[in-house]
Amino acid sequence: MPESAPHARVCRDCDGFATAAITTGTRHPDGTRATLRVTCPACKGTGTARPVRTQEVTL
Repeated sequence: MPESAPHARVCRDCDGFATAAITTGTRHPDGTRATLRVTCPACKGTGTARPVRTQEVTL
């Protein structure tokens, strides 16, 4: 069955994975790992790309 909803453009820098959890190597007192959440600077954490705007040419 064909889809009727248009596909969102995926960010070319993060490939749709807009947020990554990076471990720092240290642990909290309860034993869990300390992590940093980093978002993609290109799409600002949305995972989608902005539509490409076409330039208007006049002669």
